[in-house]
Amino acid sequence: MVKAAKSLNGSEPAREALTQLIETQGGRLFALGMRFCGSREEAEDLVQETFMQAYRNWSQFEGRSSAATWLYSIAWRTCQNFHRKKSGEPDRLESLDELLPFGEARMAVLPDDADGPLTQALRAEGRREIEAAIVVLPIEFRMPLILKEIVGFSLAEIAGILDIKEATVKTRVHRARLRLRKALETALPTKVVPAPVYSRQVCLDLLQAKQETLDRGLDFEFPDGMLCDRCSELFATMDLTQGVCEDLARGELSDRLRQDLLAQFS
Repeated sequence: MVKAAKSLNGSEPAREALTQLIETQGGRLFALGMRFCGSREEAEDLVQETFMQAYRNWSQFEGRSSAATWLYSIAWRTCQNFHRKKSGEPDRLESLDELLPFGEARMAVLPDDADGPLTQALRAEGRREIEAAIVVLPIEFRMPLILKEIVGFSLAEIAGILDIKEATVKTRVHRARLRLRKALETALPTKVVPAPVYSRQVCLDLLQAKQETLDRGLDFEFPDGMLCDRCSELFATMDLTQGVCEDLARGELSDRLRQDLLAQFS
């Protein structure tokens, strides 16, 4: 494998650049693989194949985007080649009406004690539900969601990686985010909530505003009294979903895999 790689591209610039990318992107790429594939072995295969494809094809990198963005474009093509439909993976994502608790008498709620043992236990259970939900998202929703919430790219960067319109990325991230929130609900207690205070359209406008603050990574709070109980509970569960995704973003290459990759570039 080493000889084959050298025969395709054995340049010193390729070795130097990709060695640097292993250090800066290796952990995030492994986190992507864990969330996309669902197993450590397949995630490591994805990381290795992505870096070797980048090494073999380094001469095709034209510098019109960052090297990291180019690397994840290769990762996306590799994921498509690796993709096998998971058990439970739907052909479509639910509609907004199916994903949101419009008209429901009870809603999932978070305990008042944000740092208490009950909240921590619910967060751990919620993490398991969200991990399982990510793996079975339809692939066209799974990858934008992972690149945004796990890897940390902007919507514009994701559009470049996936070669689709930024508006399409935004729509898919928003829908996938709501799907994860719905999965989180199964781990939370519920309570009876009052009927909606606003019209459906006002609620959707507030939801859009909330989604856009999450898109930008802003720590924004709506003014006191603006949100009804239903919106407050909905947005609180969205924030918890976001926090769990941030936890899932922590990935680290094993020393064995890092050394294997470096050896193949040497």
